[in-house]
Amino acid sequence: MAIAITSILFIIIGLALGGGGFWLVTLGGSLFYLFAGLMFLITAGLLLMRKAVALWVYAVLVVAALAWAVWEVGFDWWQLGPRGGMIILLGLWLLTPWIRRPLGFRSPTGITYGANPWPLAVPVVLAIAVALYSMTTDPHDLAGDLPRDEVVASPAFGGSVPDGEWHQYGRTPFGQRYSPLDQITAENVSTLKEAWRYQTGDVKRPEDISETTYQVTPLKVKDTLYLCTPHNWAVALDAKTGKEKWKYDSNSGMNPNRQHQTCRGVTYYADPEVAAGQPCAERVYLPTSDARLIALDAADGKVCTSFADQGVLHLETGMRFNPAGYYYSTSPPVAVAGKIIIGGAVNDNYSTQAQSGVIRAFDIKTGALVWNWDSGNPDVTTPIAAGQTYTTNSPNSWSVFSVDEALGMVYIPLGNQVPDQLGINRSDNVEKFSSSIVALDIATGQLRWVRQTVHHDLWDMDVPAQPALIDLTKEDGSVVPALVGPTKQGDLYVLDRRSGEPIIPVKEIPAPGGAISGDHTSPTQPISDLTFSPEPLKEKDMWGVSLFDQLVCRIDFHRYRYEGRYTPPSLEGTIVYPGNFGTFNWGSVAVDPERQIMFGMPTYLAFTSRLVPAAEIPPRGQDEKGSEQGLNRNDGAPYGVFMGPFLGPLQIPCQAPPWGYVTGVDLRTGKIAYMHKNGTVHDMTPLPLPFKVGVPGIGGPMLTKGGVAFLSAAVDNYLRAYDVTNGRELWQARLPAGGQATPMTYTTDDNKQYVVMVAGGHGSVGTKPGDYVIAYTLP
Repeated sequence: MAIAITSILFIIIGLALGGGGFWLVTLGGSLFYLFAGLMFLITAGLLLMRKAVALWVYAVLVVAALAWAVWEVGFDWWQLGPRGGMIILLGLWLLTPWIRRPLGFRSPTGITYGANPWPLAVPVVLAIAVALYSMTTDPHDLAGDLPRDEVVASPAFGGSVPDGEWHQYGRTPFGQRYSPLDQITAENVSTLKEAWRYQTGDVKRPEDISETTYQVTPLKVKDTLYLCTPHNWAVALDAKTGKEKWKYDSNSGMNPNRQHQTCRGVTYYADPEVAAGQPCAERVYLPTSDARLIALDAADGKVCTSFADQGVLHLETGMRFNPAGYYYSTSPPVAVAGKIIIGGAVNDNYSTQAQSGVIRAFDIKTGALVWNWDSGNPDVTTPIAAGQTYTTNSPNSWSVFSVDEALGMVYIPLGNQVPDQLGINRSDNVEKFSSSIVALDIATGQLRWVRQTVHHDLWDMDVPAQPALIDLTKEDGSVVPALVGPTKQGDLYVLDRRSGEPIIPVKEIPAPGGAISGDHTSPTQPISDLTFSPEPLKEKDMWGVSLFDQLVCRIDFHRYRYEGRYTPPSLEGTIVYPGNFGTFNWGSVAVDPERQIMFGMPTYLAFTSRLVPAAEIPPRGQDEKGSEQGLNRNDGAPYGVFMGPFLGPLQIPCQAPPWGYVTGVDLRTGKIAYMHKNGTVHDMTPLPLPFKVGVPGIGGPMLTKGGVAFLSAAVDNYLRAYDVTNGRELWQARLPAGGQATPMTYTTDDNKQYVVMVAGGHGSVGTKPGDYVIAYTLP
């Protein structure tokens, strides 16, 4: 019976591998799967005939599989396991008495002898030994140390923020995500304990869109934390106890057309002309998902009615087209020089009649429009007249700005024009400003400089992250005011923020051609010498938990169009790598202005995109909700686009891990000191497995003078602390929900340093939703 069942199993495996393997060969892929399928079928036939030579045939398969696997991927356990796991397990089964005895012979004396095990046992043992050895190696790890010494004793942090406070999204207008607090160190961080926990009460609802996310970084001013929630509540908490002081619900409502339901933060402002304790002397500005900006009294959460229209600024003003849910601000505006400067997010790939990407500066007290910079009409920044409109569908900025008030510039990461994957009929201004970092004059809004990171972007490579500003000290002692701009494609642009000229060189490299009819590609694309852009994918990089799903991914790899980074979109489908989530995203990076180093979290997850002719797009369903994954309709364009992560049949990435790292960079030299796999599959699998494969993530890091970096972001629900010098993990805390926000730190009058993490999940990556704000401190 065991022989018969085993034979049937081998036939099924052989047919699956042989048939899929033949298809793969016709696509120009590996011969191994076809060979393996044939060997399973031969082994099955010999088993049915009770031939001992079946073990010899299977031994040949084991040896061939081992040699092929090591030849393709070396001693990488996470790549070797799927290639050989099933083969070795079945080899062990063939060595059991239930199989060997029927394959043996009976002696003339009547004694039954099983088939000789050694021809198969030796290669099986060898394969197991190789597997065990591979578990002790990590071919993807880069070990090293960042410089420990301070380069500058009293660096520029940007703004006058007390050491124990956190006044803006990146702590100061420079967006460094660096705190000069040093109570928590690499030596004592392992003793961190939870100090308090608060739940906002704003939880994901059944009628919410899938990409409902909690990405807020709280602010800390004096003794209070200020934050917002996904449905645009503003909350004030006692910084020492976590007790609620006030809560304001903006009643932004629900709209299935919104692509994102989130809030990354609020903006704090203290009016120097209003006496302390007077109404609205200190304000919190709350952006909402129905395109409003609301001014609140920081003391009690009441609306400051002297601002704009009874406390509310209507951001849809000046838009020619304004369908509800298509435009809103997900990121906090910046407050500088008596102005509040704000951009807005538009729904990607919904319609060619998207709202303008205009950047506007308003009087921070009255809400009066001071200037507007519209990338579709960049030379005229005086406020438009009543009844006029901004340029429809000009590149927008949905992320966070940085400010250097001394230089008089605000630095803005710009996105693309909708549709992201179609470049037909773009204007000269769109071609100039898409996917760029621009510097605008704070006083007038006039363009000071622009640095483009992708030419004729067809891949949704918005500049997603707040630029980090840092004064770099060169070897000769001179100081250059610098900007560090992370990009989705993995390049880090280190620029002179006065002019936009590269400090670390940027060069142009050839790019693939072959756009669809009517479109074109840029013959070259820029790349920084400081880049985390991955090597181009190859067939051998395809992955799965078994030979079967790995085979499907290999077939899909050859069916898609792929010629490396910047392969243009196509009707047959294109692999986009790095993918739309980006190597870096809105979480940006953290920089230490004293040691002049950087800590970041590069992520690697391939996407696919397939252009769909407009005539083939079905009518919109009544229950259809906004999403960036799946079919994007591109109303008004000749093509829609179907897009999402490049996943196998088991809904795991087709590309092999690692998918996520932590990394450290010496900004003075532009050298990457270390890269270590980050995160486990604890929350990616039905069983809570602790395997550290390096998982995807979205969120941002924070650095402290104590030499510790804090980061959650990964798709397992942990907050982690790292030694920033070498990147080694020092501590972790289990979170009750996904930690796709950026942590922050502060002190209170009890002289304790607190680290705060918001845990609420992220719909795009499927982490557990929640409404938690958690503080940690030393015992």
